[in-house]
Amino acid sequence: MKTLTEYSCAILLFLLSNVFQGSCGDRLSVLFWNVENFFDWRVDSTSASSSDKEFSSFGTRHWTRRKFVAKSATIAKTILWIADRDGRLPDVIGFAEVENSFVVRQLLNHTVLRRLDYSCIHFESPDPRGIDVALLYRKSTLTPISAVPLHIRDTAGNVLPTRDILLAAFLDGKSDTLAFLVNHHPSKYGSDSQWKRDAALERLRAATDSLQEAGVHDIICMGDFNDTPDNPSFRILTEPAVRGGGEALNDLALPLHDRGEGTIRYNGKWDLIDLFFLSKGLCRRADSRMSILHVPFLTVRDTMYGGEKPYRTYSGPRYIGGVSDHCPILLSLQWK
Repeated sequence: MKTLTEYSCAILLFLLSNVFQGSCGDRLSVLFWNVENFFDWRVDSTSASSSDKEFSSFGTRHWTRRKFVAKSATIAKTILWIADRDGRLPDVIGFAEVENSFVVRQLLNHTVLRRLDYSCIHFESPDPRGIDVALLYRKSTLTPISAVPLHIRDTAGNVLPTRDILLAAFLDGKSDTLAFLVNHHPSKYGSDSQWKRDAALERLRAATDSLQEAGVHDIICMGDFNDTPDNPSFRILTEPAVRGGGEALNDLALPLHDRGEGTIRYNGKWDLIDLFFLSKGLCRRADSRMSILHVPFLTVRDTMYGGEKPYRTYSGPRYIGGVSDHCPILLSLQWK
């Protein structure tokens, strides 16, 4: 297994020589990863979230700066591992379960990523645990136009206490507009939770319809949707609108799900809940491929059921030093 120092020496020089290209060229690489409880170790007296009682130096999990730094270093190492494998850095990275802008800035400014050209977009959301989504992008390949958080609302118009959808639009090197929507939909905890995820899907579909009506046809939706691709609710995204609206979206994850692939593992079974949806306009312009990354240092032996499973930060209350219970997913686009 390569150490982080070996990655820093062997790969970083190559990346630095290619990082200021000014265009994503004929390819685009998009990574999404639920980094599971990527919390700040400090206690925030102004925060209304419940996370400090658990994930802080004085919390029940004794989440210290040392543990945070170790997790940050492995996340950075993963990004370099992808670059080593593919010969290029991800142009865009979506994260779920980050606590605040501080943790993302620490990742970008205090790991080997500080030598690269990533910048971040993050908004605080009304999630009671204080976890949000975030987006990283390479400044040398994409120029930001705008970014907004999209609240999820119930039928009465009330904002649900969950993660917002992050919508960000960019110009690529060809002066085409690309829109990215980062999602982390409500969990399955509780007996009556499907309607919340349906509300998130309705909000996402409304956003993609609005983008297409405004002339933006290259749209990438990514995230932890907390449902597998065969759930009938995804028809909200993949079937034509009843009245007007934009074109439906293409689900890239369903073929992988049908083959039994997944991003999380429970009781020895893989489930695929981290997904990509693309606009049909983008699919007409580019060949696309979604893959699930089984990074060697992000997995451990499943001693109970056999095979491998994601290497988590905690096993129950016990710190074991991994990163996440989710495997990253990667979207590769080749312009036609």
